[in-house]
Amino acid sequence: MIKSLRRQLWTCPRCLRQQRRHGTTVAATSTSSEEAISFGPVARDSPEASHDDKILRKIFDSPSFWRDFSQRSNRNYASDSTGLFQNRYLTKPEGFQTFAQVTLQKCQRLVAKVLAASSVDDYKRIARNLDRLSDLLCRVIDLSDFVRSTHPDRRIQAAASQAYAMMFEYMNKLNTTTGLNEQLKTALSMQEVVSSWTEEERVVANILAKDFSKSAIDLPEGVRQRFVEISNDIAEMGTDFVNDMAPAKEQISLESSRLAGMDPNLVRKMTRWGTVTLPTTGTAAQMALRSVEDPDTRREIYTANRTASKRSIRQLETLLTSRSDLAKLAGYDTFGHMTLVDKMAKTPEAVNQFLRALAADNQTTVNDEMQELLEVKKADAHSENFSREITAWDREYYTARLLSSLYTRIRSPDTLSNYFSLGTVMQGLSRLFHRLYGVRLVPREAQPGETWNDDVRRLDVIDERSGHIAVVYCDLFARPGKNPNPAHFTLRCSRQISEIEVAEYRDSNMYHPFDTAVEAATDGMAHAIDPSDGLLYQLPTIALICDFARPPNHTSSSSSPRPTLLSYREVQTLFHEMGHAIHSILGRTQLQNVSGTRCATDFAELPSVLMEHFAFDPAVLQLWARHWDSDAPIPYQLIRERRAIDMRMQGAETEAQILLAMLDQAYHSGLAAAKGFDSTRTYHDIWNTHSSVPEPAGTAWQGFFGHLFGYGATYYSYLFDRAIAGKIWCDVFQRTKDGAVDRRQGERFREEVLRWGGGRDGWRCIAGVLGEKYAWMGEGGEEAMEEVGRWGVRD
Repeated sequence: MIKSLRRQLWTCPRCLRQQRRHGTTVAATSTSSEEAISFGPVARDSPEASHDDKILRKIFDSPSFWRDFSQRSNRNYASDSTGLFQNRYLTKPEGFQTFAQVTLQKCQRLVAKVLAASSVDDYKRIARNLDRLSDLLCRVIDLSDFVRSTHPDRRIQAAASQAYAMMFEYMNKLNTTTGLNEQLKTALSMQEVVSSWTEEERVVANILAKDFSKSAIDLPEGVRQRFVEISNDIAEMGTDFVNDMAPAKEQISLESSRLAGMDPNLVRKMTRWGTVTLPTTGTAAQMALRSVEDPDTRREIYTANRTASKRSIRQLETLLTSRSDLAKLAGYDTFGHMTLVDKMAKTPEAVNQFLRALAADNQTTVNDEMQELLEVKKADAHSENFSREITAWDREYYTARLLSSLYTRIRSPDTLSNYFSLGTVMQGLSRLFHRLYGVRLVPREAQPGETWNDDVRRLDVIDERSGHIAVVYCDLFARPGKNPNPAHFTLRCSRQISEIEVAEYRDSNMYHPFDTAVEAATDGMAHAIDPSDGLLYQLPTIALICDFARPPNHTSSSSSPRPTLLSYREVQTLFHEMGHAIHSILGRTQLQNVSGTRCATDFAELPSVLMEHFAFDPAVLQLWARHWDSDAPIPYQLIRERRAIDMRMQGAETEAQILLAMLDQAYHSGLAAAKGFDSTRTYHDIWNTHSSVPEPAGTAWQGFFGHLFGYGATYYSYLFDRAIAGKIWCDVFQRTKDGAVDRRQGERFREEVLRWGGGRDGWRCIAGVLGEKYAWMGEGGEEAMEEVGRWGVRD
């Protein structure tokens, strides 16, 4: 089954708790293809590398420098648009239609070639031909999906949406084309064919075969049509469920006196004639739960805040039942079994083994935290009729009081941010990647029309051995109408471009607006020859989106313009998203289906979560964290104090994620198919069995669990990758004094994990990077899942 790469935005546990929530080279702009792909390597400590390092900081920290830098392209190049991402089809809105139509014609010719395969040599090319077919579709679908949700021009949004719809419809048609599945199965049955394939080809062929199987393509026509209908219904139901989530009560009325302890200004805004109308969800409700002194009032607010509407619950239960029906049609016991068959976990039983082991490891930490909160409660002068337990409506209140006492002991958060200018953080990321992997981020002038906004910075990724290996477009500043969620998008994956593809354009009259056959084969976007194998590659093209505040207008006493200063959490977010980016950059495979973040869902977060560990390591901070004005290095005591706060109540945070993962597994087990399925009863069974703080009767929070749509049966993935990342951090990057910036350890992680993308089983990656002691985990299984749970979450 052909799939586009549409990575859903993961909302980390911290975000859930706080209600916040993957071009050609410069030389190629007007030259031949040979010149375009000759971007050579640069020595680690060359003057050019040092110059690039300084420029990198300036383009993010100095608005005036950025204006001069970005306007050079208008002086150096013709003013006509070169097209978004240097794709010359995309110089104007109607170009999206042309791009989609030309790509569709390429796909149709390739499909005809696959269906006509009859000789052994034909079947040997099946895996690569199907991978190329997937790449052609994704070139339009993934790029258009990004543009339609990001570009500020409504005409371009509409054009991108039309191109997306055209290619997505065609992709769905291909996924029900039995001939493609039959040809792939034939190829897989021929030993002479399979033995001739590379490891990547074998992996891709098996991935596609499993995907075809999961789409019920082998079933009789009538059953298969029913499968398609249910799939479409699920997509619609899931979207409606997420969009329509609502509480049973939109608001509650309270006497203002009952809200003692809450910010009086906020209470005043909600008060009319002595009565407060409090929304039951959102910021005001969360603030009330953290600050209202009266426990009975907190309980009333908590219950309303945790009770979804009956309509939301009906939508969820219908979704879950439909998923169960879909799995049965496809021949699986449950939706969980169907979803997990191609993940590292493989089975729901293995996931539950992991969750139980993780819960056991976490229990001591949770107990200690509950005891600490209980001590705060005992000392609470406002507490009457003292109960010797922390209730569900106590937890947020006493946690806030505990953390408040800690915050008063440290310096202002602004003190920390003074060392975190956006430019220094980007500089630090480049220096870290250089130390670990031998790659650096180099600012490049974008050509006219290449980016979707004048604020977007283009960075080329340069490898000291292979030269130009990727392009990253950084859209990091807030602006009106922009989606505030941080995200990484892979606009195009790595893939080898064969001589046959180039020859198609060189030797035919196929229409294209490019100067050379190489540019036509790559849609004009970034490409290069890898000196290690002499092969031509389309380069990974990535968009990195954040929503950081712009630099303020005022200046310091030294009159130096003050740059954008990031908070502790924003630095962590940027490191996380760059973790996804480095996976896309270094997972530069020959085949698109296993490039970069195209790996198992329960492995995809590993590089990004691991990057969070690097953010505030002392050796890493020495590379970059300096005061924006004085250039003084950061006193590590500031970080130590801030991290101490982060570690408080970590057990409760982990427990909350374990409970949600358990609920997700229960909902996608056989329960949904049972007569009289009641999602609320299941929800309370999970909480009352496994939570350190039981849920009060009357709540029905599951109607707010939007991740059940996008991450059905895989919600455990983030916890799973956190446990693995913590283990790798301790056993690999903390083995020596300079482990966090040690090239040997970086190369080890690159060679055993990053470079494979999804082309190697995740268990083999883990076994490889952890070494001989864990070689037994290379085959995975329930025992391996349980072992990861025993590692626990170590932040």
